[in-house]
Amino acid sequence: MTKSILFFGFLLVFLGLTLPGTQGRNIPCELVKILRNHGFQGFVGKTVADWVCLVQHQSNYSTHAFRDEGKSWDYRIFQINNKYWCDDGKTHGTSNTCRINCLKFLDDNIEDDIRCAKIIAKEARGLTCWVAWKKHCKGKKLDSYVKGC
Repeated sequence: MTKSILFFGFLLVFLGLTLPGTQGRNIPCELVKILRNHGFQGFVGKTVADWVCLVQHQSNYSTHAFRDEGKSWDYRIFQINNKYWCDDGKTHGTSNTCRINCLKFLDDNIEDDIRCAKIIAKEARGLTCWVAWKKHCKGKKLDSYVKGC
């Protein structure tokens, strides 16, 4: 009985610490607004819906997503890879095309993430660098990603 009460108490504390910031928030629509304000509509010939679809399938809208790809790492909401786009100080031979330390992507400010994502898209002449975009978004009807926003 005591273990059940402790577990339940822990669960309540955990939920209380993690859910309040997201309750009642429409993350996709917040992202749509941010992307529109940063000139993503029409950038490299893509729509905001393309970008929202990309983000959903790359990081599930998580600004704290971090993925181990074996010999490289993907950071944050756009899953920016350290082998090509940022420098983590550990990965030998990184291109660091965005000229940024990867750890900057771990703070709460996504301005640097946005800047780098635009550099990636401009260099690639589109969103083909993102596997999730090619697999889930390319050539598909994407209106639902921005509907109601």
